[in-house]
Amino acid sequence: MELWDAYLSDGTLAGGELIRGEPIPTGLYHLVCEILVRHIDGDYLLMQRDFRKPNYGGFYEATAGGSALKGEGKWICAKRKLLEETGISADSFLEIGRYLSSDTIYHAFLCTTDCDKSAVTLQEGETISYKWLSEAEFIGFVNSGEMIDIQKARYRNYFEKIGYL
Repeated sequence: MELWDAYLSDGTLAGGELIRGEPIPTGLYHLVCEILVRHIDGDYLLMQRDFRKPNYGGFYEATAGGSALKGEGKWICAKRKLLEETGISADSFLEIGRYLSSDTIYHAFLCTTDCDKSAVTLQEGETISYKWLSEAEFIGFVNSGEMIDIQKARYRNYFEKIGYL
């Protein structure tokens, strides 16, 4: 059983806990961190979702990420999810956005890394492949129908700010 902290819409702790898979009560939220990975050479990392995933199976996504566990803040969650889903270890993240859905607070981060690009690892049941795109290829991906729409919406302000949209 995975436990999450319950949050209010402003990001403060609500003082309760949520259980993954159970309905989240109206007015409460859980925390999700998403990490956009950019190599120091300018390439961006895309991870291909496992075909067995219920949402967007087989799609490439420009993120590693997931839910924060009970007692885990956004920075620790971002570090953990990046390592779990890509094998990349990082301590420095730039927060590039916040997005509120009906029951989730999404925090988006940019991680710039000098990792060995061939050493990316896959997480069983989550990802099945990866690829690095040059900045020009990534801009094409962002502006194509290939990027998951909701992910694009969560990164929209950042992409507009840096001129990708």
